[in-house]
Amino acid sequence: MCELFGMSANQSATVSFSLMKFAEHGGHIGPHKDGWGIGYYAGRDVRLIKEAEAAANSDWVRFMMDHAIETCLAIAHVRRATMGARTFVNTQPFTRELAGRRHLFAHNGKLPGIFSAKAFVHERFHRLGETDSEYAFCSLMQRLSTLWIEPERPPPLESRLEAVASFARELRAFGPANFLYADGEVLFAHGHCRTQPDTGELGPPGLVRLYRRCRAGADAFSTRGLSIDAMDQDVTLFASLPLTDEAWEPLAEGEVIAVREGHIVAGMQA
Repeated sequence: MCELFGMSANQSATVSFSLMKFAEHGGHIGPHKDGWGIGYYAGRDVRLIKEAEAAANSDWVRFMMDHAIETCLAIAHVRRATMGARTFVNTQPFTRELAGRRHLFAHNGKLPGIFSAKAFVHERFHRLGETDSEYAFCSLMQRLSTLWIEPERPPPLESRLEAVASFARELRAFGPANFLYADGEVLFAHGHCRTQPDTGELGPPGLVRLYRRCRAGADAFSTRGLSIDAMDQDVTLFASLPLTDEAWEPLAEGEVIAVREGHIVAGMQA
């Protein structure tokens, strides 16, 4: 299965140690050699870097490490192909424009049968590649398009959360449905199930999370998860598996969490 990583922070941070640990799952530690990508938000837009090669040997990963790209919101993915060829167009995260901003999505799982499901048809958004993940994202965007009408007026958080939770609930009927979705303001995480490394069996958790706080003058992130400037900083991280030896908390099966500026602002059982 694929690997997910997400970050939400109240100040710009650089993804360094976490990204390297994450990239190791894309070829050295794990079997995920079929592509990788990361989207860094810059205001309403996204700096998207991805390739259909193993992340562990990537010059682009080393480039990002050397240039310390800063962001308050990011989603990353390493791929083990289960549907669709090993090509750039099938590499996650996927992005679409809606209401004058970029929306970003990455999924972990396999969703056989989704292409013929009436609840997941879409008219406005269409996939470029062959994957079930991109097809699901287009369906989510179709649903959200009824909420995101005016670029300067984001819909209420409660409405967005309900739409994402309803989507997650229906998606689970087709298979493992762990995903991260961001609208430039809020990062939504849905945990379902995945193949567990200790047992080899399919089950929860599908995602884990970690909250970290750093205060000005402290160097708490120098080698643990993130490298950040010395300032007041609140960060929430999501990953398929713990990336450090800290106490990552599992998401309950079917749980949806909304995070803004590093803090959990809403959540529900989908």
